[in-house]
Amino acid sequence: MRVVVDRDRCEGNALCVKFAPEVFELDDDDYAVVIADPVPPEFEAHAAKAVDECPRAAITRHD
Repeated sequence: MRVVVDRDRCEGNALCVKFAPEVFELDDDDYAVVIADPVPPEFEAHAAKAVDECPRAAITRHD
């Protein structure tokens, strides 16, 4: 599984970091970035939760 953050949609709410800190972090501009590509299998459920909970739908999942 891979996840992609659309910087044009991201507001830096950091819910993705809350749900999957192993997969996401905020950069110096407070935008989410992916730090695990591909997502390790043990963190896929966390990443999927981050995709579902992103308030701006800025994260897409690619299987």
